[in-house]
Amino acid sequence: MEIPFPLLPGRVTSALMWLPWRAAMERALYGEDGFYLRERPSGHFRTSVGASPVFAEALARELVEVDRALGRPAVVDLVDIGAGEGMLAAGVMAAAPSGLRARLRVTAVDLAPRPARLPGEIVWTETPPEKIHGLVVANEWLDNVPVDIAEQTPQGPRLVLVDPETGEERLGERPDGADLAWLARWWPMRAAGGRAEIGRPRDEAWASVIVRLARGRAIAIDYAHLAGDRPPYGTLAGYRDGASVAPVPDGSCDVTAHVALDACAAAGERAGAVTTALTTQRAALRALGVTGARPPAEFARTDPSGYLRALARASEEAELIAPDGLGGFGWLVQSRL
Repeated sequence: MEIPFPLLPGRVTSALMWLPWRAAMERALYGEDGFYLRERPSGHFRTSVGASPVFAEALARELVEVDRALGRPAVVDLVDIGAGEGMLAAGVMAAAPSGLRARLRVTAVDLAPRPARLPGEIVWTETPPEKIHGLVVANEWLDNVPVDIAEQTPQGPRLVLVDPETGEERLGERPDGADLAWLARWWPMRAAGGRAEIGRPRDEAWASVIVRLARGRAIAIDYAHLAGDRPPYGTLAGYRDGASVAPVPDGSCDVTAHVALDACAAAGERAGAVTTALTTQRAALRALGVTGARPPAEFARTDPSGYLRALARASEEAELIAPDGLGGFGWLVQSRL
């Protein structure tokens, strides 16, 4: 099954008014001087990998499990998709046991320029390897794969058009047949005025990862929702400088929408995934040993400095698994082992 890797959308440079949201997002995020080609994510929002090294350490333990399942081959891939500043790739590599680290081939995939301080062993590229044997992590990548938005009318779904400079919207034509089929299967809108983000490009993006996974495991971590619990008016949002802002697709802010991870899971299975698990970050990290448990109080008397370090780590762990915060992220785990 050949699926082109769609991380790099068409680079839209025209300033036409009234674009479908997918084209407007492509232009704003990845077009000429787009937000993600110009900005570093850490300057605008907090992610799990930026919150604590505990996150990368947990994924290093996942990598150890994948290596064991593969029979400890001579070369093991670690692929970080939507790598941003490369913190995840560097952190997992640093936390891996020395014997495994010596066999790692680390690839960071992003459209932005290579960060200056990234370890030299990490390959920086716009597309992932064609054949991956190991672990793929896509942390907060799929939510930035551009999508169209549909609104339900008495005559059926219509595409929402946007003026990229102002964020003003109006309704356009009906979605095409493939998008209508996706809406009917994954996000049927019942009432007039309801909105849905058409997640078919995310499905295709994730499938393009799974077809490259010769043997191993792929994990998508993101803001997510599942069938039966879709938000009735969508999830489109903007972020800049650590604050929520209006999602105006003019290149001045991040424009994002939550991911229908169950639809991505089905696409991954069609692309060859053998096993699938949908869970939360809280459950996944707890299974990897991240508990947030405070150190015993008596530890403060015998080793005060050690107690403070353990307390700080417990606080970091607690943030990563907080159910109403980072712990509420969805995890899609698919394997070909």
